[in-house]
Amino acid sequence: MAKTAKPAGEKAKAAAENIETAVKSGSEALKAGFEKAVKNYDQFVGYGKETVEAYVKAANAAGKGAETLHDELYAYSKQSVEESIAAAKTLFGAKSPREAFELQSEFAKTAFDAYVGEVTKLSELFVETAKEAFEPLQGRAQAWVEIVQAARAA
Repeated sequence: MAKTAKPAGEKAKAAAENIETAVKSGSEALKAGFEKAVKNYDQFVGYGKETVEAYVKAANAAGKGAETLHDELYAYSKQSVEESIAAAKTLFGAKSPREAFELQSEFAKTAFDAYVGEVTKLSELFVETAKEAFEPLQGRAQAWVEIVQAARAA
């Protein structure tokens, strides 16, 4: 009986070692998985923070652009009204219908040229504002793709 007891004791010891190894491996895997999850969580939180900052920068750029457009429109409107009043005064001082027609034609040409110039200027300002507003947001989609790919690879 002594012979059968010893192999049973060795088997119990081997089983205990296997269980201890399995628990240790499981613990290490759990720890590694938790660390990976925390790292990925930190990346997602960082992405969210950077995205919010990008939206704030975009909103600030859009606000400044809108203010610039407003100021330009106001200045043009004010100048246009002043020029119209001056032209009307000059027109009322005309000595003949022909002179009035020439003055009116010259004013119309000048006003149209100023209008075309202003529309061009406003278009350029609008495009510049749009570029500045969207610039902070352009990299966010690519950053998201990189985060997801890094999470998959890890």
